[in-house]
Amino acid sequence: MSVTVEKPGKPAAAPETARSARSLVDAVFRAREISIAGALLLLVLFTWIAEPRFLGDQGIKDVLLNAAILVLLAVGQSVVVITRNIDLSVGSVVGLSAFACGKFVSGTDHGVLTVLALGLLVGAGCGIVSGALVSFGRVPALVVTLGMLYIIQGVDYWWAQGEQINAADVPQPVLDLGSGSALGIPYLPLIAFAVLAGTAYVLRTYRAGRELYAIGSSPEAARLAGVPIRRRVLGAYLFSGAVSGFAGALWLARFGTVVADNAHGWELTVVSAVVVGGVAIVGGTGTVWGAALGALLLTTIGSALAVLKVDSFWQDAIAGALLLAAISVDRIVRVRMTRALRKRSAR
Repeated sequence: MSVTVEKPGKPAAAPETARSARSLVDAVFRAREISIAGALLLLVLFTWIAEPRFLGDQGIKDVLLNAAILVLLAVGQSVVVITRNIDLSVGSVVGLSAFACGKFVSGTDHGVLTVLALGLLVGAGCGIVSGALVSFGRVPALVVTLGMLYIIQGVDYWWAQGEQINAADVPQPVLDLGSGSALGIPYLPLIAFAVLAGTAYVLRTYRAGRELYAIGSSPEAARLAGVPIRRRVLGAYLFSGAVSGFAGALWLARFGTVVADNAHGWELTVVSAVVVGGVAIVGGTGTVWGAALGALLLTTIGSALAVLKVDSFWQDAIAGALLLAAISVDRIVRVRMTRALRKRSAR
């Protein structure tokens, strides 16, 4: 009687293939982020040569302040896009939150923490509604968030009735948050960096963060692996909404004067920053660091065009061109990566 023993070589290759796939994906997106940083440096260098005042103390401060709120929104949007969804209501949430905070503190002595907490609550409420409809109602994210955009804008206009919150009515500590600095660095960029670093750490380190990537890569595989997809998607929208509401409170601190249509039209700018930064619009790949670089790049382009006295129309045109280029590059990279992974698996 003979016994045939099969060699376990083939199954053992699966973990090695998975590790190889992950390292390849990581390498591609690290290269993408490095290329964005390189483009940003070239843009700054070119603008500085044309106008040396661009890198003056005030010029750098203005770029950082202008980028801070967009970076926050890009971080929140990235978490949603990673799950293969989208949130088109972020700009309207900023506007509603800014007006709500301004209305609440107008003529009072409320402190900074109260304003920030109110902004978080307003944004989180909007995020929960969108997230519940997408995750539990299974309504397409594009439809839900586009509808929320118009609903929130309508509520904001109805509430404001043409009213404007002036800086003179806002408590001074709130205004100091938008204009103050620590060690020469404005508070707003420091806050944005803290949120960015914290989010990046959670996405990379914690199981819940990794599950968001799993959902974006393959919802069906994530479901079979026991990932609570509905709760994770709801959490992603809750986070995006809360960050948008928080950004609205910072908008009040930054500008002081608030009207109903603040941040109107920022939705596509935020999406452009996220996609240009390497977060795939189809989900599953990208980092918040790349999205922040994309936001900083778009903001710097706007500042550079203003310094060079170029028509502001070109800022939107360039942002659109970068968005199309980023989506095209994502598609090409995805196809080539799929081929490379198939070849490695065949070996």
